[in-house]
Amino acid sequence: MTFLCLDVGSTWTKGALVAADGTLLGTAQHRTTPPEVLDGVGAVREALDPEASVLACSSAGGGLRLAVVGQERLVSVEAGYRVALSAGAKVVHVFAGSLTPADVRSVRAAAPDVLLLVGGTDGGDDTVLLHNAARLAAARIAVPVVLAGNVDARAAALAALAGRRVVPAANVLPDVGELAPGPARAAIRDVFLRHVIGGKGLSRGPRFRRLVRTVTPDAVLSAVSRLAASGDDERGAVLVVDVGGATTDVYSAVSSAESGVHAVALPADRRTVEGDLGMRVSAPTVVAEAVAERLLRPGELAEPARARHDDVDLVPSTPDESEVDMRIACLAVTLAVRRHLRMVDGNLGPHGAGRLVLSGGVFRHTADLPAVEAALRDTLGAVLRNATVTVDRRGVLGPAGLLAQAGHERAADGLLATL
Repeated sequence: MTFLCLDVGSTWTKGALVAADGTLLGTAQHRTTPPEVLDGVGAVREALDPEASVLACSSAGGGLRLAVVGQERLVSVEAGYRVALSAGAKVVHVFAGSLTPADVRSVRAAAPDVLLLVGGTDGGDDTVLLHNAARLAAARIAVPVVLAGNVDARAAALAALAGRRVVPAANVLPDVGELAPGPARAAIRDVFLRHVIGGKGLSRGPRFRRLVRTVTPDAVLSAVSRLAASGDDERGAVLVVDVGGATTDVYSAVSSAESGVHAVALPADRRTVEGDLGMRVSAPTVVAEAVAERLLRPGELAEPARARHDDVDLVPSTPDESEVDMRIACLAVTLAVRRHLRMVDGNLGPHGAGRLVLSGGVFRHTADLPAVEAALRDTLGAVLRNATVTVDRRGVLGPAGLLAQAGHERAADGLLATL
């Protein structure tokens, strides 16, 4: 049996043909073809194996944008936000407290695809949750709502939201300090598949919506989590950094998360998205922040970064240009990892980072990984003290996550073993 794992992105539709034992049999890609992305999907299938069983994920149309509305910033909202870190979503808005009309306008202005409504522990106070449900209903909020607050208030909240698209889930915070991300994460994925993918103008019929199983970052996060779980507890956490032209994504997973002294425990796997760090359109921001953090001298790399912002299709044609690209990429990794660690309170488990996996075209094509590793060890210091550094040269993380989510663990583990 063979599996065709597809990732339909905004620019490229990529395919990986995988055998049941995890052997990578081939890869292909085609420009994504909106308004009918199935044309590009068909081209990739023809190039690899039209008869293979298809597993697909997608980040086309900008991926999944999520807003969190909750009761208290340090408790229920924090719980919702931490669930979002593990859901493959980009959090575009966070609100704590009782919504006012102005607050609802702010939520709308953030243009989320999904709204995660939380509040209260089970059996606890339900005042704010019910107020916010009623306020969102009165404002005729159009985006789907995942309701994952106090279960004792669920019936009343659903009644208040009658007429809206609502998916109820178990409370993300059933008790103080007890984070339960699984049900809400599954509900967010379900909403993405049923309500969001079909509304992105990517395909004329329902076939594409039925084909897609999850948002691409959620598939990658599943692979990262499985990679962390496959090692022993003393190996340490897995960090994955994917550097693109406009954004840099950071994923981390530990075999068992520590709650530390925080009111809300961290999920074992999490993702942050840095929308201002990248190789092309965001290159000037990378350089400016690197100067602010004293990783560069003022003025250093400013002109090359501006050139990359102005010409997002720039392809290095000389060794010097390739070196500049790699320097910007390493800076993006450093800055994104630092931000990620701040977001997860520096929590990488009891043994810190055991592995760093780099992803993105600039790393896949490098012939000098030791130089990249040396540069990152210099800027990230203690974070990488005990970590090995590898590159996902064949793009297996997304396919491995798709296979794992579909229950094909042997194939998933076989792919991950090639990293």
